[in-house]
Amino acid sequence: MKQSLQLRMGQQLSMTPQLQQAIKLLQLSTLDLQQEIQQALDSNMMLEVVEDEGHIIGEDAAPKESIDKVDEAEQVGSEGSQTDMPDELPTDTSWEDVFDIAQMNAASPVADAPDFEVQRSKSVSLQDHLLWQMEMVPFSERDHAIAIAIVDSINADGYLRSSVDEIYQGMMAQFDDLEKEEFCAVLHRVQQFEPAGVAAEDLRDCLRLQLLQLPETTPLRNEALELVTRFLDLLATQDKAKLMRRLDVSETVLEQVISLVRSLDPMPGRAIEETDSEYVVPDVFVTKVNGEWRVSLNPDIAPKLRVNPFYSNMIKRADNSKDNVSMKEHLQEARWFIKSLHSRNDTLLRVGQSIIAKQTDFLEHGAIAMKPMVLRDIAEELELHESTISRVTTQKYMHLPNGIIEFKYFFSSHVSTAAGGECSATAIRAFIKELVSNENPAKPLSDSKMADLLKEKGINVARRTVAKYREAISIPSSSQRKRLL
Repeated sequence: MKQSLQLRMGQQLSMTPQLQQAIKLLQLSTLDLQQEIQQALDSNMMLEVVEDEGHIIGEDAAPKESIDKVDEAEQVGSEGSQTDMPDELPTDTSWEDVFDIAQMNAASPVADAPDFEVQRSKSVSLQDHLLWQMEMVPFSERDHAIAIAIVDSINADGYLRSSVDEIYQGMMAQFDDLEKEEFCAVLHRVQQFEPAGVAAEDLRDCLRLQLLQLPETTPLRNEALELVTRFLDLLATQDKAKLMRRLDVSETVLEQVISLVRSLDPMPGRAIEETDSEYVVPDVFVTKVNGEWRVSLNPDIAPKLRVNPFYSNMIKRADNSKDNVSMKEHLQEARWFIKSLHSRNDTLLRVGQSIIAKQTDFLEHGAIAMKPMVLRDIAEELELHESTISRVTTQKYMHLPNGIIEFKYFFSSHVSTAAGGECSATAIRAFIKELVSNENPAKPLSDSKMADLLKEKGINVARRTVAKYREAISIPSSSQRKRLL
C-alpha cells in the first residue's frame, strides 16, 4: 500500500482546565466545597475572604496604611503599656505592674483557642461497655478468660453469635478440665450485666432475662415469664383464646401481661451502641414572603472571595522575572476559581428556584401533593444538560419550613391516573402511609385492597406496585401488621 499524507478538518469538544474546575465545584457537597475553598486560600496568595467591609481574611491581607499605623503605635509605647519585653524586671516589681494582662489577652489571636465544637468523644461499643463492667466484678483468672470469650461472641444486638454448646466446646480447648456447670455459672454472671437481656441465645431467652431482673413485686411478672418461656409462639400468631386458656387469665389480665412483655427491649445491645451524628448543612433556604415562596442561597456555605488588590498591583509594576510569572499564574487561577464559584452558586440557585416553582403544592399540602418530575424537566426549562442537573441535585439540600430535604427527593417516577394525568411515586407512598395509619389493626388492609382504594382516587396502580412501594417505606405486610391483642 502506498503511503501518503492527508489533511482532514474536524471539530471536537475538549475539557479546558476552567471547565474541569467548574464541573468539579458543581458536584461537590457543602462540606467538600468548604474544604476546597480553604485549600485554594492556603495555596493561592491572590485569594482572600471578604467577611465584611474593611475586614479581609487572607495571607498578608492587611492594607499598607494599617501596617504603618501599627508600626507607629508600637514606636509610641508608654510606660505601663509596653510591647517590647525587657530582659529583667526591677526588684520588688510584679508582672501586672509592667504589663496590662487584660490587654495582652485581648491581643492574642482567637484562632489559637481550641474549637470545642469539633471535639468528639470516642464511641462506646457494646463490648467496651461489658468489659468495663467485668473490671468491677471479682472474677478469678480462669473465670475472667471464660467471660472474655462470652463477651467476644456477643453481636451488636446483644445476642450470642454461637450457641452455648459451641462456645463451651471452644473453651475446652483452652481448659481441659472445664465443666459445663462452671461455664454456665460464668455465663449467668455475664447475663446479669447491663443492658438487661444481654448474652441471650434467642428472643425467648432475652425477654426472660429482662423479666428476671425486674423486682419480684412487679405486677403480673410471673404470668409474663410463663408467656415468654412457654407460649411465645401463640403470642406471635395473636391467638387470644388459646393464650387465655393456657395462662388461665381473663382477657383484661391477658392484655396487661402482653403490655408488660411489649415494654421489653428485643434488641438490648442497640441501646449501648453509639453512632457518630452526621450534620447536614443546607445549600438554599426556602421561605414564604407575602404569600410567595422564595429561594435564597445559604451565605455560610461559600464565603465571598476576591483578588488581593495589593498583590495584583505589584504585578503591573514588576518585570518578567520568575517570581512575577508565578504571581501572574496565581492571579489567573484566582480569577478562574472565583468565576467557577459564582457559576456554581448561580446554577444552584436557578435549579432550586425551578424546583420550588414546580412543587408549590408540596410545600402547601405535603408529600401527597408531590408532582411527578424528572431531571429532563428542569434541564429543558433552564437550557442545561441533564448531567449538569444531576450534579447540582446530588448531595445538595434545601431548608424548608418542615425540615431539610435533599434536591433528589423532588424527582420521582410516576403512574397514570384515570383522568389521563400523572401521579408521582412520592405521593403514592404518602397515600399508602396514610391508609395504613388509619386502618383497623384487627383487620389491616391488604395490598389488593389498597390498590382498589387508590383506584377510587383515580390512581391506577397494580397490587405488586403497591407492595413495592409499601416495602420501600418499611411497612410490613397485612399479616404482620395484624393486631388482635
